[in-house]
Amino acid sequence: MTTELPPRTERFFLLTLAGIQFSHILDFMIMMPLGPILMAAFGIGAHEFGLLVASYSFSAAISGLLAATFVDRFERKRLLLGCFVLFALATLACGLAPGYTSLIVARGLAGMFGGVMGAMVQTMIGDAIPFARRAQASGIVSSAFSISTIAGVPLSLWLANHLGWRSPFLFIALVSLVFIGVGLRFLPELRSHLGAERRAHLLSDTFSVLADPNHRRALGFSALVIFSGFTVIPYITLYAVNNVGIAQQDIPLVYLAGGTATFISARLIGRWADRIGKVVAYRRMAVLASFPLLINTHVGHIPLALWIVLSATFFVLISGRMIPSMAIIASAAQARLRGTFMSLNGTVQSLAMGLASTLTGFIVVMDDHGLMQGYDRVGYVAVAANLVAIWFVGRIVMHTQAR
Repeated sequence: MTTELPPRTERFFLLTLAGIQFSHILDFMIMMPLGPILMAAFGIGAHEFGLLVASYSFSAAISGLLAATFVDRFERKRLLLGCFVLFALATLACGLAPGYTSLIVARGLAGMFGGVMGAMVQTMIGDAIPFARRAQASGIVSSAFSISTIAGVPLSLWLANHLGWRSPFLFIALVSLVFIGVGLRFLPELRSHLGAERRAHLLSDTFSVLADPNHRRALGFSALVIFSGFTVIPYITLYAVNNVGIAQQDIPLVYLAGGTATFISARLIGRWADRIGKVVAYRRMAVLASFPLLINTHVGHIPLALWIVLSATFFVLISGRMIPSMAIIASAAQARLRGTFMSLNGTVQSLAMGLASTLTGFIVVMDDHGLMQGYDRVGYVAVAANLVAIWFVGRIVMHTQAR
């Protein structure tokens, strides 16, 4: 059932969710541009860095699977903010980690709670926003990605370059504390899903979700979308620094430009997707996204200005296709099982992220000259998964009525 909110309440609701998304997206994203710094600090290679990224994703996958057994049995706001508090503590532990092993453990804890948060945010959008405006709402919340790229990543990199790699995590923990307070003030309680009849068995909702063929198709589509992007994304900064010739101190400019472009495009894409149809919008964005997936994994030494243009195009199209795709995925769920479904979706997406980054870690190697080899093959893998997703999306049935 969709719970209608007054316009003013809906606006604050979406902006607050965007703030919460900002915190845990920045926590995940900061690992990519920190790659060269962390590899130098710990004396690790590309494979070990891939495991550091994957630890977050695999923990998020496990927590999403566990959360699916109980998420629809609790009021949404309370569960989201409880996970947010634990996420902030885990991120603080990342900043205090004494070494590589302890950092992997702390990243795993952050992923455990961050994964549930991401699923809960999408669940609450599905609960509170009618289908006709759902892609636009996803676009507003997706602006968190843009803002984290515009402001969060450059500021975090500046802190890392001047105060060490620990400082970005301490900064994110502080920001999380602020948004916990905002969430307490502005998030409405969402209880409509609690009116549905519940069975005593903890796994009953999970089995109900997986028994629905449409749910399974939506989860498969979700995995393809994420896999196609995260084969490339975690290593793009390493490639830029080592192969393209971008200086580490110029990386914040790259993220600033890309974030600004996505901030402008996110809402436009959301409104456009609601107008022309979410499947059509997704397919058009995904076809266009194939080009930067190939170009950005094949380009050689180029000037900073050209790399900024290519990276901004990459950010806009790769993140832009996520806006209609998340509206499609959330709308595929039965309303009474939406929380369970989105938790399982979070598990599937996290597994796809972890598998993608781990696979890339095995494909790419650093040669004796400090150049990354094999990234071109990663681009081909990404495009192949993207093309399968373009075909597969047509098999998903969306529930378009508020229920």
